[in-house]
Amino acid sequence: MERSVLAVIPARGGSKGVPGKNLAPVGGVPLVVRAVRACLAARHVTEVVVSTDDEEIAGVALAAGAEVVVRPTELSGDTASSEAAVLHALDAQAAPVDVVLLVQCTSPFVTAADVDGVAAAVLAGADSAVTVAPFHGFVWREEGGPEDAERPSGSGSGPGGTGSGPEDAGSGPEGAGSGPEGTGSGPEEAATGTGVNHDKAHRPRRQDRPQDFLETGAAYAMDVAGFRTHRHRFFGRTELVRTDAARVLEIDDPHDLARARALAPLLDAPRHPALGDIDALVMDFDGTQTDDRVWIDADGHEVVSVHRGDGLGIAALRAGGLPLLTLSTEVNPVVAARARKLRIPVLHGVERKDVALKEWCAEQEIDPSRVLYVGNDVNDLPCFSLVGWPVAVADAHDHVRAAARAVTTTPGGRGALREIAAWLLGPSLSTPRKSTTPTTP
Repeated sequence: MERSVLAVIPARGGSKGVPGKNLAPVGGVPLVVRAVRACLAARHVTEVVVSTDDEEIAGVALAAGAEVVVRPTELSGDTASSEAAVLHALDAQAAPVDVVLLVQCTSPFVTAADVDGVAAAVLAGADSAVTVAPFHGFVWREEGGPEDAERPSGSGSGPGGTGSGPEDAGSGPEGAGSGPEGTGSGPEEAATGTGVNHDKAHRPRRQDRPQDFLETGAAYAMDVAGFRTHRHRFFGRTELVRTDAARVLEIDDPHDLARARALAPLLDAPRHPALGDIDALVMDFDGTQTDDRVWIDADGHEVVSVHRGDGLGIAALRAGGLPLLTLSTEVNPVVAARARKLRIPVLHGVERKDVALKEWCAEQEIDPSRVLYVGNDVNDLPCFSLVGWPVAVADAHDHVRAAARAVTTTPGGRGALREIAAWLLGPSLSTPRKSTTPTTP
């Protein structure tokens, strides 16, 4: 009988260091969604739950495919532990759970392999497991800092203290400093550090030191019976599951978030469709082909702004023979005017975009699973659920980005469709052409 593995992702709404942190996008995808996707892709995980006190996070998590456990207020404060959230999520399960995982969405580069690694360790007999990365650094701790404020007099590094040179002695004879009364005035006066994982008087080569590991903060696994007994994540035999040190990053402040966004293009696996993956491209209008703004003159006439790069990309796709469609609930004649300019069909003023899309696919004899639909707001979600390639523009609503299979790096109306065309045809937008040269077997 298959053992049940529950992945719990704590994601409370409050965050002082980075307000709205768990919904902050990295690589175009909210942090909570990145964690959900890693868990859903893990083969050992049987259910994914997001524990939250926030309605918006709950909606985004549901759209991404997770279940949601509403966390009570007393478990949602700054001092509430992740273990408490996991225990609460366990208690909310109707069926028994054998192994529970704690997956942190503040580790944006957690992978399905990380999640599977800790789960597999406990399934194989470990009591608990944690993702770690090989670490070769020399760790130092500063003396005289806030953590030393309660230390007895004489333990500091200033006058009357023990000094801060090698072995906590001063730089002069018998531990005295080189200035008057041994207070020190040489170059080592400011050195107040103490080696934590090494003797600072001895610098061994890396290959001569024992291997240290850094806890990544990304994924943990616990045997449920033991976890309920001990009520913390490390008990019994804890197995270390190695992961890539390059992916280790925990978001605690805005600088961490900025680093994560800079690293995402380098570390995230591409999630873009190729031309052979789709048989049609269907596009929303407002917020997708435009930047979602409208200019209205004194007579009530509406004007929108479009991007010439989008027109170039659509023209290249049209020349390549890919069926295209603009689909919009908007009744403004500017929608039809833009479609005429692009020389593509349009359905606008429709009440139910999903119904119109389904009928169009049937008329064109196109399988909806082979359709790329690009949108930006919640009224596009019904179409997202129909197609095989739902794509959100970079500035789409959080729920839409969460439900998307791919997200552009470019906002709507500013070249997002040009970017999608480049996914399909290549950056040069060279359209495929049928060969006229006879081939021989």
